[in-house]
Amino acid sequence: MRHTILGKSGLDVSRIAFGTWQLGGDWGPTDTEAATEAIRRAADRGVTFFDTAQAYGFGQSEQLLAAALRSVPRQEVVIATKGGLRPAGNGVARDARPAWIRQGVDASLQALGTDYIDLYQLHWPDPATPFEETADALAKLIVDGKIRHVGVSNFDVVQMEAFNATLPIETLQPPYHLFRRDIETDVLPYTAANDIGVLVYGPLAHGLLSGQLRPDTQFAPGDWRSHNPMFAGESYARNLRTVAQLAALATEELGITLAQLAVAWTLANPAVHVAIVGTRNPEHVDAALSASEIDLDDEVMQRIDQIMAGAASVSGPSPETM
Repeated sequence: MRHTILGKSGLDVSRIAFGTWQLGGDWGPTDTEAATEAIRRAADRGVTFFDTAQAYGFGQSEQLLAAALRSVPRQEVVIATKGGLRPAGNGVARDARPAWIRQGVDASLQALGTDYIDLYQLHWPDPATPFEETADALAKLIVDGKIRHVGVSNFDVVQMEAFNATLPIETLQPPYHLFRRDIETDVLPYTAANDIGVLVYGPLAHGLLSGQLRPDTQFAPGDWRSHNPMFAGESYARNLRTVAQLAALATEELGITLAQLAVAWTLANPAVHVAIVGTRNPEHVDAALSASEIDLDDEVMQRIDQIMAGAASVSGPSPETM
């Protein structure tokens, strides 16, 4: 497993992080035994970086991760979690007020069974709370020893600059995959210029690039994809045709899987440090992790761009609509 230094944070992490969004209920019911085995297999195969969030089941995902890693020495793993979302009706609401952030950090520490969080990230920008208030609260939590490094998720350049005025952002977690490349325009140039570590989520386009989806695939009622336009209609059918072409390139010409191609593509961007890959199936772990060892040359990258020219553009989910 290849490692990298996560920007100015100085954290030494595996280039593949195991993500746990899929373990919190937004993707339907979780088989706890299989999920635990998947996490343990990832750790056994060299993953040292694990990403979760308070809002992934409000304790469910964090507790499952903690239980799975109980036998791993704490200093051998880097644990990242996120806060700033609270339950609201049938969904969640953005809440980055200092009081909720402090409460969230304490809840995450308890759920994770740890004395400190290596990387604490603000899950989404909260337009109702000034960035300086949130940043000041996080700075105090660093002094208290509860968190060690601070990052943000789903922020644009203007928002990062505003936050930076009070507390330097060390990492960014944005969505990035073959069907969604908007961060290449300004976000990635900004993070590269400011030595901000980038850990991207959704490199498999939330399953679209897994090679497992079909036009008639039915998602469970509790799976957010069951009501997301990215997985319905003509744009979905069009993108599945694009996926078929990518799969042919991967398997017939390169001798790798489509998923490996998709993850390796994100890591080929020099501004991207880490790709977050999550699975509830332990049998899928090995193939996903090996993507960090795959180097795609310029010719392959150009071939991918040519195939993607026929794809329909997509946007990512927002927490309020999950």
